[in-house]
Amino acid sequence: MSNYIQEAFTGAQDALTKFVNNSKNFEVMKAATDAMVKTLNTDGRIISCGNGGSMCDAMHFAEELTGRFRKDRPALSAMSISDPSHMTCVANDYGFEFVFSKYVEAQGRPGDVLLAISTSGNSPNCLEAVKSAHAKGMKVIGLLGKDGGKMKDIVDFPIVIEANVSDRVQEMHIKIIHTFIEGIERQIFPENY
Repeated sequence: MSNYIQEAFTGAQDALTKFVNNSKNFEVMKAATDAMVKTLNTDGRIISCGNGGSMCDAMHFAEELTGRFRKDRPALSAMSISDPSHMTCVANDYGFEFVFSKYVEAQGRPGDVLLAISTSGNSPNCLEAVKSAHAKGMKVIGLLGKDGGKMKDIVDFPIVIEANVSDRVQEMHIKIIHTFIEGIERQIFPENY
């Protein structure tokens, strides 16, 4: 019998090692963090989206910014696209591929940032959200997996986890999300560090 428990951890270690060994990943993360800080410092907002576990990550990201990460500080403007009434309305009237883009169309403003999370990089509704964000004059960060998919070439800040299964990708995405939040706080609330 295979030792699936050990393989789960060595697989996670392999994904982390691949990511760490590519210094460009850290450059893109720093640039993405700086873009979010610029947005927040100019009364902009960050909108996040994703499907399934990636929606949970998008919600987690937004609540850490509007609530609390490590220490008390003022709330930061962030929202995840996760309102079921909006999503079912748009899915019913336009199709599921537009549930994120219609929200961005309604709420996005020039200078805002979209964080689009897709473990394949090919989620149709995330691709439409990216198009809508760019039409609004927003910057787009893509948390992606596998080879980055179609989103890799259309987002401003592509961050790709080279792993073939979604759970490995998602494990890295949550680490990146927490690092984004820490980076934002370090610049806006340096007294907390």
